[in-house]
Amino acid sequence: MREALTAAATRRVTRPAPLREAVYDALTELIVNGSLKPGQHLVEAELAEHLGVSRQPVREALQRLQTAGWVDLRPAQGAFVHSPTEEEAAQLLGVRAVLETYSAQLAARNAEPADVERLWELQQDGVDALAAGDVERLVAANTALHSFITSVAANDVLAEMLGQVGQKVRWYYTPIAKPRGKEAWNEHAQLIKAIAKGDADRAGAVMHRHAERTADFYRRQIGAKAGQG
Repeated sequence: MREALTAAATRRVTRPAPLREAVYDALTELIVNGSLKPGQHLVEAELAEHLGVSRQPVREALQRLQTAGWVDLRPAQGAFVHSPTEEEAAQLLGVRAVLETYSAQLAARNAEPADVERLWELQQDGVDALAAGDVERLVAANTALHSFITSVAANDVLAEMLGQVGQKVRWYYTPIAKPRGKEAWNEHAQLIKAIAKGDADRAGAVMHRHAERTADFYRRQIGAKAGQG
């Protein structure tokens, strides 16, 4: 685990923030960005050293992470990064598909020319990241594009609900960002065209299909890993 932490870009937590919250957030990000991988054993002492804190806030964070579904605490074995099941993925990504579909419909009704221009800029960021094979940039671009669509939708409740599932969606998406990339970004282009035309029905349909294809791709990956095991 030490090698993964050494390579990770996460900075040591800063003291001004409530320490237990900062440690929790830092460990969550290490899991989301793939520095700590599903099934990986988490050693309190190594995590504490990496974050520059004592073991106590790390222990408290691991307990919270278990409650949130990021970590499994196994008696006499310790803490391990949770490995999402196919059913968990289906539930989360299914909810995401419904929310994102509505988001796209609202964005198509609300988008101004400047919004569409910004969407094409974000689209280009993703295409460039895909060409460079840069997974971190690719995931960031995907998150930015979907988040901007949500902002254009201008529905605070919807934005809050999408925010609640956003981290785990990013967690699921990271390992498939490259293999799913070309098809996904082609779908983004179709979505932007529908939003630009103000076609809410078309935008919703494209987004729903896009979310469903991402979910199917992830489920196939889980199935393939299970077969290898």
